[in-house]
Amino acid sequence: MSYIPHTEAERQQMLAEIGVTTIEDLFEAVPASHRFPKINIPKALSEMEILAEMQAYAEANEHAGDFSLFRGAGAYYHYIPSVVNHMLMRGEFYTAYTPYQPEVSQGTLQVIYEYQSMICALTGMDAANASHYDGATALAESVTMAMEVTRQKRKKVILSPTINPQYRAVVRTYHQGSDIKFVGDKGQASIQDLIDMLDENTAMLAVSYPNFFGQIDDLKNLAEKVHNVGALLVMVVNPIALGMFKSPGELGADIVVGEGQPLGIPLSFGGPYLGFFATRMEYVRKIAGRIVGETRDKQGRRAFVMTLRPREQDIRREKATSNICTNQGLMALAACIYMTLMGKTGLRKVAELSYHKAHYLADQLDKLTGFKVNRDRPFFNEFVVKCPVSVATINQTLIEHGIIGGYDLEKEYPQLKDHALFCVTEMNSKAEIDELVRVLGEVK
Repeated sequence: MSYIPHTEAERQQMLAEIGVTTIEDLFEAVPASHRFPKINIPKALSEMEILAEMQAYAEANEHAGDFSLFRGAGAYYHYIPSVVNHMLMRGEFYTAYTPYQPEVSQGTLQVIYEYQSMICALTGMDAANASHYDGATALAESVTMAMEVTRQKRKKVILSPTINPQYRAVVRTYHQGSDIKFVGDKGQASIQDLIDMLDENTAMLAVSYPNFFGQIDDLKNLAEKVHNVGALLVMVVNPIALGMFKSPGELGADIVVGEGQPLGIPLSFGGPYLGFFATRMEYVRKIAGRIVGETRDKQGRRAFVMTLRPREQDIRREKATSNICTNQGLMALAACIYMTLMGKTGLRKVAELSYHKAHYLADQLDKLTGFKVNRDRPFFNEFVVKCPVSVATINQTLIEHGIIGGYDLEKEYPQLKDHALFCVTEMNSKAEIDELVRVLGEVK
């Protein structure tokens, strides 16, 4: 028996208010031929038959383990300890109660608290939320926050062209229709060019660390220049790189955002992912999402509560800094488990392995005729390579040898025709790297 919330009298009252007499009248504008179209659906199957058919489809797929992977560009293939998935799938977490009522959600609240704490330690910031849909969304939310911090009086946002192109596209989509002026990212601006764009109307300047090409720009004086005009410095970061490089906090960043996928989350064909967002304490009241804090209960025991969650987000939506309502809880849990397992030493080891293996590959590619690695700046685990033929041709050859090659940069950066962005992580063995070099050496 189904539960119907409205009585017949209530339904008639609502229909009369609308100006019709029956529910069917609501669909008069839809042509009759389209209301109940005949759908070509095969006959019903038993559970056993469906399982066999779906298994056959699954077995037809090519599996990631069948390929050597040398592509990053925002999504990275790192090792995920088995305990991450085992803990993630526990019923207490997998079907966790939303953490509004602390008496029934201490486990979820503690996970969020620990996740926030580790993101703060990693980024050098004072406070972190939990969290956003992905890195692109987090960057878009940083623009919203910068507008709020500057009281909507500043309308200029400077974006580095070496921020992930998809992130920049999401930022513009998020804020389309607003009077925000985005500059800097449509050309080939250098860090100095971005500094020269700063003025009294600038709300924020955003750079990537490492940048989309895997390079480490010289950012040591950038924060001072940005702060001199009263703007905020936003950094888009790779969390694994922070295992061995200076934190954005040390470099003077005001807001730090990024993609948390490398922290124990599989590639999964592009999602679900995790956008992390951290900032300085003076801006915490403008943060989107929610923040969990630690307290004590009546018995003096350690406890966790929702410390900050702007009510406007749900009640007065037009006055909210943001209407973001997810905390991407399961992915934040995965990142929390991963960072807990790895610790400071483990994260540094992953970063160092990725760094050294990438440089080994770069050295080998430089020895090949027709290939040239861009070494204008130091790089982390990704680097740009000028190729003797089109990247599409090279990648097709590599696929035939069980290798997923570099990212073709020409689409987003037309000036980089025949340039590929190669990525190496701790998952790439020396044998895989040597095989990649061997195959590339035979490209005509």
